[in-house]
Amino acid sequence: MRTLKTLALAGAALIFSAGANASDTDEWAPETFTLENGMEVLVLPDHRAPVVTHMVWYRVGAADELPGKSGIAHLFEHLMFKATDDIPAGEFSKIVARNGGQDNAFTSWDYTAYFQRVAKDRLETMMEMEAERMTDLILTEDVFVSERDVVREERRQRVDNNPGSILFEMMMADLFVDHPYGIPVIGFMDEVEALSLEDATDFYGYWYGPEKTVLVVAGDITAAELKPMAEEIYGVIEPKGDLQERDWPEVKPLTESKTLTHTDPKVRQEAWDEYWQGTSYSLPEAGLDPHALDVATQILGGGRTSRLYQALVEEQKIAVDAYAWTWNDLKASGFISVGASPARGVSLDALSVAAHEVIDEFLENGPTEEELARAKSNLVASEIFQRDSQMAMAQIYGSARARGDSLEAIAAWPDEVESLTAEQVRTALAKYLSDKPSITTHLLRPEN
Repeated sequence: MRTLKTLALAGAALIFSAGANASDTDEWAPETFTLENGMEVLVLPDHRAPVVTHMVWYRVGAADELPGKSGIAHLFEHLMFKATDDIPAGEFSKIVARNGGQDNAFTSWDYTAYFQRVAKDRLETMMEMEAERMTDLILTEDVFVSERDVVREERRQRVDNNPGSILFEMMMADLFVDHPYGIPVIGFMDEVEALSLEDATDFYGYWYGPEKTVLVVAGDITAAELKPMAEEIYGVIEPKGDLQERDWPEVKPLTESKTLTHTDPKVRQEAWDEYWQGTSYSLPEAGLDPHALDVATQILGGGRTSRLYQALVEEQKIAVDAYAWTWNDLKASGFISVGASPARGVSLDALSVAAHEVIDEFLENGPTEEELARAKSNLVASEIFQRDSQMAMAQIYGSARARGDSLEAIAAWPDEVESLTAEQVRTALAKYLSDKPSITTHLLRPEN
Protein backbone atom coordinates (compact mmCIF):
# COMPACT_ATOMS: atom_id res chain seq x y z
CA MET A 1 0.00 0.00 0.00
CA ARG A 2 1.31 3.42 -0.91
CA THR A 3 1.36 5.32 2.36
CA LEU A 4 3.02 8.74 2.65
CA LYS A 5 4.50 8.17 6.08
CA THR A 6 5.98 11.60 6.77
CA LEU A 7 4.55 13.83 4.07
CA ALA A 8 2.08 15.97 5.96
CA LEU A 9 2.95 18.92 3.72
CA ALA A 10 1.54 17.07 0.76
CA GLY A 11 -1.81 17.61 2.41
CA ALA A 12 -3.12 14.06 2.58
CA ALA A 13 -2.04 10.46 2.40
CA LEU A 14 -3.51 9.39 -0.90
CA ILE A 15 -3.91 5.81 -2.01
CA PHE A 16 -3.78 4.85 -5.70
CA SER A 17 -5.60 1.62 -6.32
CA ALA A 18 -9.01 0.01 -6.70
CA GLY A 19 -11.22 -2.71 -5.29
CA ALA A 20 -10.89 -6.40 -4.82
CA ASN A 21 -12.93 -8.15 -7.49
CA ALA A 22 -14.98 -7.60 -10.59
CA SER A 23 -18.28 -7.09 -8.79
CA ASP A 24 -16.80 -4.53 -6.39
CA THR A 25 -15.14 -2.73 -9.29
CA ASP A 26 -18.46 -2.58 -11.14
CA GLU A 27 -20.15 -1.01 -8.11
CA TRP A 28 -17.68 1.85 -8.17
CA ALA A 29 -17.15 1.96 -11.95
CA PRO A 30 -16.79 5.64 -12.84
CA GLU A 31 -19.09 7.31 -15.32
CA THR A 32 -17.14 9.88 -17.31
CA PHE A 33 -17.67 12.75 -19.69
CA THR A 34 -15.76 15.84 -20.75
CA LEU A 35 -17.16 19.35 -21.04
CA GLU A 36 -16.52 21.40 -24.18
CA ASN A 37 -14.08 23.64 -22.29
CA GLY A 38 -11.89 20.64 -21.44
CA MET A 39 -12.96 19.90 -17.86
CA GLU A 40 -12.88 16.15 -17.24
CA VAL A 41 -15.71 14.77 -15.11
CA LEU A 42 -15.81 11.50 -13.15
CA VAL A 43 -18.94 10.33 -11.36
CA LEU A 44 -18.57 7.56 -8.76
CA PRO A 45 -22.08 6.34 -7.86
CA ASP A 46 -22.70 5.35 -4.24
CA HIS A 47 -26.39 5.26 -3.38
CA ARG A 48 -26.16 4.14 0.24
CA ALA A 49 -27.00 7.61 1.56
CA PRO A 50 -28.18 10.93 0.02
CA VAL A 51 -24.71 12.43 0.37
CA VAL A 52 -22.05 13.44 -2.16
CA THR A 53 -18.37 14.31 -2.10
CA HIS A 54 -17.51 17.03 -4.60
CA MET A 55 -13.84 17.51 -5.53
CA VAL A 56 -12.13 19.76 -8.05
CA TRP A 57 -8.58 18.67 -8.85
CA TYR A 58 -6.27 21.13 -10.59
CA ARG A 59 -3.44 19.58 -12.55
CA VAL A 60 -0.94 21.94 -10.96
CA GLY A 61 1.18 21.48 -7.87
CA ALA A 62 4.48 22.47 -6.37
CA ALA A 63 6.38 20.74 -9.17
CA ASP A 64 4.94 23.21 -11.67
CA GLU A 65 6.24 26.34 -9.95
CA LEU A 66 8.65 28.64 -11.73
CA PRO A 67 12.26 28.69 -10.46
CA GLY A 68 12.56 30.81 -7.35
CA LYS A 69 8.81 30.79 -6.73
CA SER A 70 8.59 27.80 -4.39
CA GLY A 71 5.49 27.69 -2.24
CA ILE A 72 3.22 29.60 -4.62
CA ALA A 73 1.00 26.56 -5.34
CA HIS A 74 0.41 25.96 -1.63
CA LEU A 75 0.01 29.66 -0.88
CA PHE A 76 -2.52 29.94 -3.66
CA GLU A 77 -4.53 27.11 -2.13
CA HIS A 78 -4.90 29.39 0.91
CA LEU A 79 -5.89 32.35 -1.25
CA MET A 80 -8.72 30.40 -2.88
CA PHE A 81 -10.66 30.74 0.39
CA LYS A 82 -10.63 34.55 0.18
CA ALA A 83 -13.29 36.83 -1.27
CA THR A 84 -14.80 36.50 -4.74
CA ASP A 85 -17.23 38.76 -6.55
CA ASP A 86 -20.16 37.01 -4.87
CA ILE A 87 -18.66 35.45 -1.71
CA PRO A 88 -17.37 37.76 1.04
CA ALA A 89 -13.99 37.18 2.64
CA GLY A 90 -14.00 34.37 5.19
CA GLU A 91 -17.43 33.13 4.13
CA PHE A 92 -16.64 30.20 1.84
CA SER A 93 -16.20 27.54 4.52
CA LYS A 94 -18.91 29.12 6.67
CA ILE A 95 -21.41 28.72 3.84
CA VAL A 96 -20.41 25.09 3.44
CA ALA A 97 -20.88 24.56 7.19
CA ARG A 98 -24.26 26.32 7.20
CA ASN A 99 -25.29 23.87 4.50
CA GLY A 100 -24.35 21.00 6.79
CA GLY A 101 -21.13 20.15 4.98
CA GLN A 102 -17.39 19.97 5.49
CA ASP A 103 -14.70 21.33 3.18
CA ASN A 104 -10.94 21.60 2.87
CA ALA A 105 -8.12 21.56 0.35
CA PHE A 106 -4.59 20.24 -0.06
CA THR A 107 -1.56 20.72 -2.27
CA SER A 108 1.01 18.17 -3.39
CA TRP A 109 3.78 18.20 -5.96
CA ASP A 110 1.46 16.92 -8.69
CA TYR A 111 -1.90 18.58 -8.02
CA THR A 112 -4.06 20.84 -5.87
CA ALA A 113 -7.50 19.66 -4.75
CA TYR A 114 -10.54 21.32 -3.18
CA PHE A 115 -13.47 19.38 -1.75
CA GLN A 116 -16.82 19.56 -0.02
CA ARG A 117 -18.94 16.76 1.45
CA VAL A 118 -22.62 17.69 1.61
CA ALA A 119 -26.15 16.39 1.27
CA LYS A 120 -27.07 15.73 -2.34
CA ASP A 121 -29.54 18.62 -2.51
CA ARG A 122 -26.71 21.07 -1.68
CA LEU A 123 -24.40 19.88 -4.46
CA GLU A 124 -25.46 22.54 -6.92
CA THR A 125 -24.60 25.26 -4.41
CA MET A 126 -21.12 23.78 -3.90
CA MET A 127 -20.55 23.64 -7.66
CA GLU A 128 -21.58 27.27 -8.05
CA MET A 129 -19.23 28.33 -5.28
CA GLU A 130 -16.31 26.35 -6.71
CA ALA A 131 -16.94 27.79 -10.17
CA GLU A 132 -17.11 31.27 -8.66
CA ARG A 133 -13.65 31.06 -7.15
CA MET A 134 -12.23 29.48 -10.31
CA THR A 135 -13.07 32.67 -12.21
CA ASP A 136 -13.79 35.59 -9.87
CA LEU A 137 -11.31 35.48 -7.02
CA ILE A 138 -10.47 38.92 -5.66
CA LEU A 139 -6.81 39.35 -4.79
CA THR A 140 -5.48 42.49 -3.10
CA GLU A 141 -2.11 43.36 -1.62
CA ASP A 142 -3.44 43.26 1.93
CA VAL A 143 -5.07 39.86 1.45
CA PHE A 144 -1.98 38.44 -0.21
CA VAL A 145 0.51 39.69 2.40
CA SER A 146 -1.67 38.47 5.26
CA GLU A 147 -1.94 34.96 3.83
CA ARG A 148 1.75 34.88 2.95
CA ASP A 149 2.48 35.56 6.62
CA VAL A 150 0.19 32.66 7.56
CA VAL A 151 2.17 30.32 5.29
CA ARG A 152 5.46 31.55 6.72
CA GLU A 153 4.23 30.74 10.22
CA GLU A 154 3.00 27.37 8.98
CA ARG A 155 6.46 26.60 7.68
CA ARG A 156 8.03 27.63 10.98
CA GLN A 157 5.73 25.33 12.92
CA ARG A 158 5.67 22.32 10.59
CA VAL A 159 9.21 22.34 9.25
CA ASP A 160 11.63 24.71 10.93
CA ASN A 161 10.56 23.56 14.43
CA ASN A 162 10.35 19.90 13.44
CA PRO A 163 13.73 18.12 13.25
CA GLY A 164 12.31 15.19 11.29
CA SER A 165 10.82 17.51 8.67
CA ILE A 166 14.09 19.38 8.32
CA LEU A 167 15.97 16.15 7.71
CA PHE A 168 13.34 14.92 5.26
CA GLU A 169 13.70 18.15 3.27
CA MET A 170 17.45 17.63 3.17
CA MET A 171 16.98 14.09 1.91
CA MET A 172 14.50 15.09 -0.81
CA ALA A 173 16.87 17.77 -2.08
CA ASP A 174 19.65 15.19 -2.51
CA LEU A 175 17.43 12.40 -3.85
CA PHE A 176 15.81 14.68 -6.46
CA VAL A 177 18.70 16.89 -7.54
CA ASP A 178 17.60 19.46 -10.17
CA HIS A 179 14.08 18.06 -10.09
CA PRO A 180 10.94 19.80 -8.76
CA TYR A 181 10.35 17.03 -6.21
CA GLY A 182 13.47 18.23 -4.45
CA ILE A 183 11.69 21.48 -3.57
CA PRO A 184 9.27 21.35 -0.59
CA VAL A 185 5.58 21.87 -1.25
CA ILE A 186 5.40 24.56 1.42
CA GLY A 187 8.35 26.33 -0.21
CA PHE A 188 11.67 27.66 1.06
CA MET A 189 11.26 30.42 3.61
CA ASP A 190 13.28 33.03 1.70
CA GLU A 191 11.39 32.35 -1.53
CA VAL A 192 7.99 32.43 0.18
CA GLU A 193 8.91 35.77 1.76
CA ALA A 194 9.73 37.13 -1.71
CA LEU A 195 6.48 36.03 -3.36
CA SER A 196 4.37 38.92 -4.61
CA LEU A 197 0.76 39.64 -5.47
CA GLU A 198 1.80 39.62 -9.12
CA ASP A 199 3.14 36.08 -8.70
CA ALA A 200 -0.24 35.02 -7.32
CA THR A 201 -2.31 36.68 -10.02
CA ASP A 202 -0.04 35.25 -12.73
CA PHE A 203 -0.35 31.77 -11.22
CA TYR A 204 -4.14 32.08 -11.04
CA GLY A 205 -4.41 33.42 -14.56
CA TYR A 206 -2.28 30.67 -16.04
CA TRP A 207 -3.21 27.53 -14.15
CA TYR A 208 -6.74 27.90 -12.86
CA GLY A 209 -8.59 27.10 -16.07
CA PRO A 210 -11.22 24.39 -16.60
CA GLU A 211 -9.09 22.45 -19.07
CA LYS A 212 -6.61 21.78 -16.28
CA THR A 213 -9.19 20.34 -13.91
CA VAL A 214 -10.76 17.02 -13.05
CA LEU A 215 -14.17 17.20 -11.41
CA VAL A 216 -14.95 14.16 -9.25
CA VAL A 217 -18.36 13.65 -7.66
CA ALA A 218 -18.78 10.52 -5.54
CA GLY A 219 -22.07 9.60 -3.94
CA ASP A 220 -25.78 9.46 -4.53
CA ILE A 221 -25.79 10.72 -8.11
CA THR A 222 -25.38 9.52 -11.68
CA ALA A 223 -23.67 11.07 -14.67
CA ALA A 224 -27.06 11.67 -16.25
CA GLU A 225 -28.08 13.76 -13.23
CA LEU A 226 -24.77 15.59 -12.92
CA LYS A 227 -24.09 16.43 -16.57
CA PRO A 228 -26.73 19.16 -17.02
CA MET A 229 -25.56 20.90 -13.83
CA ALA A 230 -21.91 20.59 -14.82
CA GLU A 231 -22.58 22.01 -18.26
CA GLU A 232 -24.57 24.91 -16.87
CA ILE A 233 -22.20 25.78 -14.02
CA TYR A 234 -18.72 24.72 -15.14
CA GLY A 235 -19.21 24.38 -18.88
CA VAL A 236 -19.66 28.13 -19.43
CA ILE A 237 -16.18 28.91 -18.04
CA GLU A 238 -13.82 29.88 -20.83
CA PRO A 239 -10.59 27.86 -21.07
CA LYS A 240 -7.32 29.70 -20.60
CA GLY A 241 -6.13 28.52 -23.98
CA ASP A 242 -2.39 28.94 -23.44
CA LEU A 243 -1.70 26.09 -21.01
CA GLN A 244 1.12 23.76 -21.99
CA GLU A 245 1.66 20.14 -21.05
CA ARG A 246 4.05 19.56 -18.19
CA ASP A 247 7.65 19.21 -19.23
CA TRP A 248 9.54 18.11 -16.15
CA PRO A 249 13.12 16.86 -16.27
CA GLU A 250 13.76 13.20 -15.60
CA VAL A 251 14.88 12.23 -12.12
CA LYS A 252 18.65 12.01 -12.21
CA PRO A 253 20.11 8.69 -11.01
CA LEU A 254 22.09 8.87 -7.79
CA THR A 255 25.79 8.57 -8.49
CA GLU A 256 27.00 7.89 -4.95
CA SER A 257 25.72 7.06 -1.50
CA LYS A 258 25.79 9.64 1.25
CA THR A 259 24.71 10.09 4.86
CA LEU A 260 22.83 13.15 6.10
CA THR A 261 22.80 13.92 9.83
CA HIS A 262 20.61 16.34 11.72
CA THR A 263 21.13 16.88 15.43
CA ASP A 264 18.60 18.84 17.44
CA PRO A 265 17.69 19.07 21.14
CA LYS A 266 14.02 18.81 20.14
CA VAL A 267 14.54 15.22 18.91
CA ARG A 268 12.58 12.86 21.14
CA GLN A 269 13.36 9.61 19.33
CA GLU A 270 16.49 9.10 17.27
CA ALA A 271 16.03 7.39 13.91
CA TRP A 272 17.91 5.74 11.07
CA ASP A 273 16.40 5.75 7.58
CA GLU A 274 17.75 4.80 4.17
CA TYR A 275 16.29 5.80 0.80
CA TRP A 276 16.79 4.36 -2.68
CA GLN A 277 15.39 5.75 -5.89
CA GLY A 278 12.38 3.78 -7.09
CA THR A 279 9.69 3.99 -9.72
CA SER A 280 6.05 5.03 -10.07
CA TYR A 281 2.67 3.73 -11.17
CA SER A 282 2.52 6.70 -13.55
CA LEU A 283 5.54 5.59 -15.57
CA PRO A 284 4.51 3.37 -18.52
CA GLU A 285 7.88 1.62 -18.52
CA ALA A 286 7.51 0.59 -14.87
CA GLY A 287 5.35 -2.45 -15.65
CA LEU A 288 4.60 -4.43 -12.49
CA ASP A 289 7.57 -3.05 -10.56
CA PRO A 290 5.50 -0.63 -8.43
CA HIS A 291 3.10 -3.43 -7.50
CA ALA A 292 6.00 -5.71 -6.61
CA LEU A 293 7.67 -3.01 -4.49
CA ASP A 294 4.43 -2.51 -2.58
CA VAL A 295 4.37 -6.21 -1.79
CA ALA A 296 8.08 -6.36 -0.96
CA THR A 297 7.98 -3.45 1.50
CA GLN A 298 4.81 -4.85 3.07
CA ILE A 299 6.70 -8.08 3.81
CA LEU A 300 9.86 -6.31 4.93
CA GLY A 301 8.38 -3.58 7.08
CA GLY A 302 4.60 -3.41 6.91
CA GLY A 303 3.72 -3.87 10.54
CA ARG A 304 4.54 -5.99 13.55
CA THR A 305 4.58 -9.28 11.64
CA SER A 306 7.09 -7.93 9.10
CA ARG A 307 10.63 -9.24 8.84
CA LEU A 308 12.30 -6.05 10.01
CA TYR A 309 10.04 -5.61 13.02
CA GLN A 310 10.36 -9.23 14.07
CA ALA A 311 14.16 -9.25 13.69
CA LEU A 312 15.07 -5.85 15.13
CA VAL A 313 12.32 -5.28 17.70
CA GLU A 314 11.10 -8.68 18.83
CA GLU A 315 14.17 -10.91 18.47
CA GLN A 316 17.27 -8.73 18.75
CA LYS A 317 15.56 -6.02 20.83
CA ILE A 318 17.76 -3.32 19.35
CA ALA A 319 14.90 -1.18 18.01
CA VAL A 320 11.57 0.15 19.26
CA ASP A 321 10.19 0.36 15.73
CA ALA A 322 11.14 -0.81 12.24
CA TYR A 323 9.44 -0.22 8.92
CA ALA A 324 9.70 -0.15 5.14
CA TRP A 325 7.63 1.71 2.61
CA THR A 326 7.63 2.86 -0.98
CA TRP A 327 6.41 6.14 -2.42
CA ASN A 328 5.36 5.27 -5.93
CA ASP A 329 2.25 7.34 -6.63
CA LEU A 330 4.06 10.35 -8.07
CA LYS A 331 4.02 11.50 -11.67
CA ALA A 332 7.78 10.85 -11.77
CA SER A 333 9.74 8.10 -10.05
CA GLY A 334 9.63 7.98 -6.26
CA PHE A 335 11.64 6.06 -3.69
CA ILE A 336 11.90 3.03 -1.43
CA SER A 337 12.68 3.51 2.25
CA VAL A 338 13.69 1.33 5.17
CA GLY A 339 14.07 2.67 8.68
CA ALA A 340 14.14 1.98 12.40
CA SER A 341 14.26 3.74 15.76
CA PRO A 342 16.91 2.45 18.19
CA ALA A 343 16.36 1.05 21.63
CA ARG A 344 18.19 2.80 24.44
CA GLY A 345 21.96 2.53 24.06
CA VAL A 346 21.89 1.17 20.48
CA SER A 347 23.77 3.08 17.79
CA LEU A 348 22.26 3.92 14.42
CA ASP A 349 25.15 2.13 12.73
CA ALA A 350 24.22 -1.07 14.57
CA LEU A 351 20.63 -0.67 13.40
CA SER A 352 21.81 -0.26 9.83
CA VAL A 353 23.92 -3.41 9.94
CA ALA A 354 21.07 -5.47 11.39
CA ALA A 355 18.52 -4.10 8.94
CA HIS A 356 20.78 -4.80 5.97
CA GLU A 357 21.14 -8.40 7.06
CA VAL A 358 17.36 -8.74 6.83
CA ILE A 359 17.26 -6.96 3.47
CA ASP A 360 20.11 -9.03 2.05
CA GLU A 361 18.43 -12.29 3.00
CA PHE A 362 15.25 -11.13 1.24
CA LEU A 363 17.18 -10.06 -1.87
CA GLU A 364 18.87 -13.45 -2.03
CA ASN A 365 15.93 -15.75 -1.36
CA GLY A 366 12.81 -13.65 -1.75
CA PRO A 367 9.58 -14.06 0.22
CA THR A 368 8.05 -17.34 1.28
CA GLU A 369 4.75 -18.30 -0.31
CA GLU A 370 3.05 -17.69 3.03
CA GLU A 371 4.51 -14.18 3.27
CA LEU A 372 3.56 -13.44 -0.32
CA ALA A 373 -0.04 -14.54 0.16
CA ARG A 374 -0.38 -12.58 3.41
CA ALA A 375 1.05 -9.39 1.89
CA LYS A 376 -1.22 -9.59 -1.14
CA SER A 377 -4.22 -10.21 1.07
CA ASN A 378 -3.37 -7.27 3.33
CA LEU A 379 -2.92 -4.87 0.43
CA VAL A 380 -6.09 -5.84 -1.37
CA ALA A 381 -8.11 -5.93 1.87
CA SER A 382 -6.95 -2.40 2.63
CA GLU A 383 -8.36 -1.29 -0.69
CA ILE A 384 -11.68 -2.98 0.03
CA PHE A 385 -11.98 -0.96 3.23
CA GLN A 386 -11.38 2.22 1.24
CA ARG A 387 -14.68 1.59 -0.51
CA ASP A 388 -16.59 2.45 2.63
CA SER A 389 -15.53 6.07 2.19
CA GLN A 390 -16.73 8.38 -0.57
CA MET A 391 -13.79 10.64 0.17
CA ALA A 392 -11.31 7.81 -0.23
CA MET A 393 -12.78 6.80 -3.57
CA ALA A 394 -12.86 10.39 -4.79
CA GLN A 395 -9.20 10.70 -3.78
CA ILE A 396 -8.23 7.44 -5.44
CA TYR A 397 -9.70 8.37 -8.79
CA GLY A 398 -9.07 12.11 -8.60
CA SER A 399 -5.38 11.86 -7.72
CA ALA A 400 -4.84 9.23 -10.41
CA ARG A 401 -6.48 11.27 -13.15
CA ALA A 402 -4.79 14.48 -11.99
CA ARG A 403 -1.46 12.70 -12.50
CA GLY A 404 -2.60 11.37 -15.85
CA ASP A 405 -3.03 7.71 -14.87
CA SER A 406 -5.70 5.76 -16.71
CA LEU A 407 -8.94 4.50 -15.23
CA GLU A 408 -8.04 1.09 -16.61
CA ALA A 409 -4.88 1.05 -14.49
CA ILE A 410 -6.93 1.70 -11.36
CA ALA A 411 -9.33 -1.13 -12.16
CA ALA A 412 -6.49 -3.54 -12.98
CA TRP A 413 -4.52 -2.94 -9.77
CA PRO A 414 -5.86 -5.76 -7.57
CA ASP A 415 -5.57 -8.41 -10.28
CA GLU A 416 -2.03 -7.28 -11.07
CA VAL A 417 -1.04 -7.49 -7.41
CA GLU A 418 -2.57 -10.95 -7.15
CA SER A 419 -0.63 -12.08 -10.25
CA LEU A 420 2.79 -11.45 -8.72
CA THR A 421 5.10 -14.37 -7.99
CA ALA A 422 7.69 -14.55 -5.23
CA GLU A 423 10.45 -14.28 -7.82
CA GLN A 424 8.93 -11.16 -9.37
CA VAL A 425 8.80 -9.51 -5.97
CA ARG A 426 12.39 -10.47 -5.15
CA THR A 427 13.65 -9.39 -8.58
CA ALA A 428 11.90 -6.02 -8.42
CA LEU A 429 13.37 -5.14 -5.03
CA ALA A 430 16.82 -6.27 -6.13
CA LYS A 431 16.55 -4.11 -9.25
CA TYR A 432 16.28 -0.94 -7.17
CA LEU A 433 18.37 -1.85 -4.11
CA SER A 434 21.19 -4.23 -5.02
CA ASP A 435 24.46 -2.35 -5.53
CA LYS A 436 22.52 0.90 -5.90
CA PRO A 437 23.55 4.13 -4.17
CA SER A 438 21.30 5.40 -1.40
CA ILE A 439 20.83 8.29 0.97
CA THR A 440 20.98 7.49 4.68
CA THR A 441 19.62 9.88 7.27
CA HIS A 442 20.49 10.03 10.96
CA LEU A 443 18.21 11.97 13.30
CA LEU A 444 20.08 12.52 16.55
CA ARG A 445 19.89 14.17 19.93
CA PRO A 446 22.92 16.20 21.04
CA GLU A 447 25.43 14.29 23.13
CA ASN A 448 25.38 15.17 26.81
